[in-house]
Amino acid sequence: MNLSAELHETAKNFAEKPAYYFMGQASTYAELDGATTKFASGLEKLGIKQGDHIALLLGNSPHFVISLYGALRLGVTVIPINPIYTADEIGYILNNGDVKAVIALDQALPVAEKMHPLLPKIDHYIMCETQPNSLVPSEIEKLTVYPKMKSFTSVVSSGEGSFQGPLLNDDDVAIILYTSGTTGKPKGAMLTHKNLYSNAKDVGDYLKMNDQDRVVTVLPMFHVFCLTVALNAPLLNGATLLIAPKFSPKGVFELINHYQATVFAGVPTMYNFLYQYPDGSPEHLKSLRLCISGGASLPVALLKNFEKTFNVLISEGYGLSEASPVTSFNPLDRPRKAGSIGTSILHVENKVVDELGEEVPVGGVGELIVRGPNVMKGYYKMPEETAAAIRNGWLHTGDMARMDEEGYLYIVDRKKDLIIVGGYNVYPREVEEVIYNHSDVVEVAVLGIPDPNQGEAVSAYVVSKNPELTAQQVREYCQEHLAKYKVPTMVEFIDELPKNTTGKILRRALKSQVTQSAGR
Repeated sequence: MNLSAELHETAKNFAEKPAYYFMGQASTYAELDGATTKFASGLEKLGIKQGDHIALLLGNSPHFVISLYGALRLGVTVIPINPIYTADEIGYILNNGDVKAVIALDQALPVAEKMHPLLPKIDHYIMCETQPNSLVPSEIEKLTVYPKMKSFTSVVSSGEGSFQGPLLNDDDVAIILYTSGTTGKPKGAMLTHKNLYSNAKDVGDYLKMNDQDRVVTVLPMFHVFCLTVALNAPLLNGATLLIAPKFSPKGVFELINHYQATVFAGVPTMYNFLYQYPDGSPEHLKSLRLCISGGASLPVALLKNFEKTFNVLISEGYGLSEASPVTSFNPLDRPRKAGSIGTSILHVENKVVDELGEEVPVGGVGELIVRGPNVMKGYYKMPEETAAAIRNGWLHTGDMARMDEEGYLYIVDRKKDLIIVGGYNVYPREVEEVIYNHSDVVEVAVLGIPDPNQGEAVSAYVVSKNPELTAQQVREYCQEHLAKYKVPTMVEFIDELPKNTTGKILRRALKSQVTQSAGR
């Protein structure tokens, strides 16, 4: 029960069928499986063995797919990382995740060179060429990281096509996904082979994916939504991936139209940009049988306007990294309910409970908890956090929800302080920790504010001891330490933050003040 073994079986049945298209070039299932096998063998020849950890600092590309499935075939644990993270953010995950090898684009060389002295555990940097001759030895051999560098091509070419990986256990950790933590430090959710396989299979069955589907893979592959819904589930069912390196409305319309795509998966921000794109037409999307939305709540007005304009169905679902990630989707064989995240997918149970863990009556609001073969093994090296998240076999999501009489779920409120920017999670504490490090800052509180394009934006409310400090200076400081989407779009200076009698900052009171001020 693992994805890489299933890819090998799929390649036997669909050897000459395109597994993916990328930048106009096709690769068959036989070619993908062959490259995966040789990459696994090449890793082993470098001394990487079953149970080791490697990190992928890659965008959407064949490199990501081959690296992921090759590592899994060897029994290696994969840690996908957003390549736009700063050196500080990347460095924390690499160290905390005990990474032995990094697979990255050649464009990441400056970051690798900068971080190299701080990462003694890393034995290999495997660089993927994005431009011809970008890794010419004579030009980079002076780098301190050079002795540990290999090219992706050389690792694949050194591998044996007859390689057979070790026997894997269902409960072996396949992937560690780092999620933002409420304490400011990311937590690594350990997903097993069983977790990933079961969720990909159940999602594929639920959405009726088959070998005739052509799935637009434009969501970032390092994100768990794409990983399961637009990568693993399609490959498990012999579908063809239409890999897009980045999102643009024009590019997506052209991709769907050119390849007659049948499935599109995106976050609400993408649907908003597609809806607003002046040159988009129903003709471009007529081949689609299904659109999938997740990552954040899809506004009902946008859902209805998009479906009416383009004559396609959007199935909204729900998930979280700790559940591999999908727990519910709007079903395809029953009426879709706007504003709902649907019903439980196969083999997964969703329940709404009160503070005592008792199920609330139909229509009542409580915390959404989840149980199933998709629920993570735990947080890496965080037993206390694991015990708090998984209790009596149920994963506590922290999201408030209600369930109607037909089993359809509705998210009422998100985790207390979570901000979702274009489908990406931003926890205020992480941003606050960075701003607090500025020498002129006394106090700071971070909130999410509505944004017409991204759903939400990050706003910071700062108490400063330097009257000359500007909002732009605070933003520039954040840009040095945070990924772009985490940087506050608005910085406002205030005299003091609202607090309770113990001195705790009251975010809800601050949010109320901000809302009242905006309404004046």
